[in-house]
Amino acid sequence: MDRRNGGSPAEADGAWWRSAVVYQVYPRSFADSDGDGIGDLDGITSRLDHLAELGVDVLWLSPVYPSPQADNGYDISDYQDVDPLFGDLAAFDRLLAAVHARGMRLVMDLVVNHTSDRHPWFQESRDPASPKRSWYWWRPRRETAAPEAAAPEAAEPRGAEPNNWGSFFSGPAWTYDEASGAYYLHLFAPGQPDLNWEEPAVRQAVYAMMRWWLERGVDGFRMDVVNLISKDPALPDGPLRGDGPYGDGSPSYLCGPRVHEYLREMHREVFARHPGRLLTVGEMPGVTVEEARLFTDPARAEVDMVFQFEHVSLDHGPGGKFDPRPLRLTDLKASLARWQRGLAETGWNSLYWNNHDQPRIVSRFGDDGPRHRARSATMLATVLHLHRGTPYVYQGEELGMTNAPFASIDDFRDIESLNHYAQALAAGQDPEEVLRGLRAMGRDNARTPMQWDASPGAGFSTGTPWIAVNPNHTTVNAADARRDPGSVYHHYRRLIALRHREPAVVHGDFTLLLPEDERVYAFTRHHRGTTLLVLGNFTGEHVPVDLPPRWRAAELVLGNLPDDGSRRPGAPAVLAPWEARVHRLAETGGTTGTAGTGRSARSERSAGTEGEDAR
Repeated sequence: MDRRNGGSPAEADGAWWRSAVVYQVYPRSFADSDGDGIGDLDGITSRLDHLAELGVDVLWLSPVYPSPQADNGYDISDYQDVDPLFGDLAAFDRLLAAVHARGMRLVMDLVVNHTSDRHPWFQESRDPASPKRSWYWWRPRRETAAPEAAAPEAAEPRGAEPNNWGSFFSGPAWTYDEASGAYYLHLFAPGQPDLNWEEPAVRQAVYAMMRWWLERGVDGFRMDVVNLISKDPALPDGPLRGDGPYGDGSPSYLCGPRVHEYLREMHREVFARHPGRLLTVGEMPGVTVEEARLFTDPARAEVDMVFQFEHVSLDHGPGGKFDPRPLRLTDLKASLARWQRGLAETGWNSLYWNNHDQPRIVSRFGDDGPRHRARSATMLATVLHLHRGTPYVYQGEELGMTNAPFASIDDFRDIESLNHYAQALAAGQDPEEVLRGLRAMGRDNARTPMQWDASPGAGFSTGTPWIAVNPNHTTVNAADARRDPGSVYHHYRRLIALRHREPAVVHGDFTLLLPEDERVYAFTRHHRGTTLLVLGNFTGEHVPVDLPPRWRAAELVLGNLPDDGSRRPGAPAVLAPWEARVHRLAETGGTTGTAGTGRSARSERSAGTEGEDAR
């Protein structure tokens, strides 16, 4: 069946992506067809049946454009070609055709906040007389040096940068260009200069490029840090970050002054030409629920959904992401429930645990030891996918892949981790303590090769992989998982199938239960007489759950434990370690058996007692 034109309940209003599941592929690490140790497009094509059998609807492809690879492809030097590392445009067309032949869609990653410093646009802009000078943020040195700012190895004196902003990848957000005699802004690495969206010609060049890909057959875009594209043209200093040398410039660029204007213009110029066909998602660090409602309101015509970072920041300590602390389940429930409520009437959520920027969720919020790895992975999947929104699966997540055992800094490849390590050691921090944070939270955890089988290269490559394969691939791999009906892989298949057949998963109201419970995540989804109860035990212990008697007789539509008879209707409500359950009740005789959980999310909020009547 062609899932692009299937009869999903969500497609009645044209929003096919509401009932879809997206699978992210990180090309460098997915499948290598030529033995050079780097994944490529033909390798992805050779593994598409894995995605089709999983049941996903969309393949999201991380960047494959030409790039110097300063940030693994998120520094683009040519927007309308393919890097030879991954193949060529012919290989891309083969992949796209194969995706469509399987009834799936393909979404491209797009990075338009910045380009590579090797992009011809930037190279031209280095000439002060060039028409493209205004395409980037070029500024002269600060006449009066700010003592708080620092650029230890810059060609210009300390504090000469145009403002005191720090980069997301450590160090100042400005680099001095000798040939140009000025500084350029880069919120990320020096090889990633920020485009100046104030310049109309920049926007038109970006839109023309996007139309080119859509005309080629691409089905949408995931737009990297797109809420950073609008900056306050004054580029003022920001407040200092703690006792560090750099200021926080985010008030001047986070959901900046013209960002909604730019996205509405993009929609008119690009997306409106393909009604009902595309998926558009904006990655938006620091976005609030209130802003997300504006970005995703269909009446405003900006983007379909956003990636927000609140829930994946809850285990960050005072020192930031590389200073991890244990997750408090009540914090997670409060955060996700607030986003569910905030976008209940207007807008739409994206749902994710993992992506190329996050450590593996089973190592982060679950238990990646041999005893509980698979069960905690399936519990986490169940809880996430049953929220209201479009779920995203990151490659290997469906296998329960774990964080990697990085022995030393030499095992890391990511620019963010390497820069942080160097800066932390320069500040006198203990190397082993720094490594502890990198091992837990580093982005390389998500970038180790896909574990296809137990062979020495994990079935990823016949050559030497660009980053080491996780040693546990001998027991955690796709080949073994496909043979095991109780595997993480087959649980994901059942989850995705449930979404495709049960309208309450897609459309149901969300009501959080047990908001103060630190062990059990519980909520209901109600839609047109059907109520689903979702339970997840976030511990390695047996936990009793006090449910109304009518729920004990409810149908169990999905669980992550073998059916040994103890979970038949009427069984005591005790959750085993890391157990997940999805129960269903349907209305009979005009009433619902939910003890109040059938009420709308809006009336539940109005009552001010979220979930109390359902307990």
